[in-house]
Amino acid sequence: MGRAALEVEARALTELAPRLGEAFAGAIQTMLACRGRVAVMGMGKSGHVGRKIAATLASTGTPALFVHPAEAAHGDLGMVTLGDVVLALSNSGESDELNAILPVLKRLGVPVIAMTGRAESSLAAHADVVLDSAVAEEACPLQLAPTASTTAQMALGDALAVALLDARGFKAEDFARSHPGGALGRKLLTHVRDLMRSGDALPRVAAGTPFTALMREMSAKALGMAVIVDDDDHVHGIFTDGDLRRLVEQGRDLRGLTAAEVAHPRPRTVGADALAVDAADLMESARITVVLVVDADQRLLGAISINDLMRAKVI
Repeated sequence: MGRAALEVEARALTELAPRLGEAFAGAIQTMLACRGRVAVMGMGKSGHVGRKIAATLASTGTPALFVHPAEAAHGDLGMVTLGDVVLALSNSGESDELNAILPVLKRLGVPVIAMTGRAESSLAAHADVVLDSAVAEEACPLQLAPTASTTAQMALGDALAVALLDARGFKAEDFARSHPGGALGRKLLTHVRDLMRSGDALPRVAAGTPFTALMREMSAKALGMAVIVDDDDHVHGIFTDGDLRRLVEQGRDLRGLTAAEVAHPRPRTVGADALAVDAADLMESARITVVLVVDADQRLLGAISINDLMRAKVI
């Protein structure tokens, strides 16, 4: 029975695609011309689908909100103003709560886009644009529970959102701004400056610093490295835990050495304005765990580690 339900819904979507013609294009043009928001309305299961459509529109560049038709008749219709567009969902097209407010919307001069399974319904008669979401049958064996019809509504709402997204030239960066708490938002909105260690948290020493003092600075700041700088904070090198292991393996006598003598002269660096994910890519390609942050004159501004990136969930 479960497989049969999926097959019914799949057929409904297959049959829906060829019907996306002039009415669909008209709905897109109406929404693109909207100076306000798309107010999505629907009762019952259509209302649940409408909430999802409103959320999808809002997150893909089309300002939208869901307005419950029953609440609209008792004051919430004030959420809809001139310049808005109403997207009304009803499979039968005869929802009493929805039809009761349609004349008011017409008097307000608000365009109405109907998504309905019955082109001859009251909703369709009041609408400026009618999107046909009719299905041949429901997946419910009793032909009672909205199943294939709500799937068609959901898919048609997604089709509207995607077409609008494309028409607006909506990019991944725009999507990230609507999803700052998500993984994509963190990758596209988090910059190195937001996560880098700076000031006294940075382990830094002068070129002539004795090796023992260098190790004390590294241990105190717990970044697994120390930066060798001049009096103006220009970067001259870096000494890491890995460098220490290699020197020990070579059997070097380290006690008489200075920071300049043990430093690696060409550390990997990024700018403060770089995306944190770019710093992560640099660490991965170079097989290192810390990248220095410098300005255009190679002055030390900070450092960012793989642990900083992991705590911020950039990686």
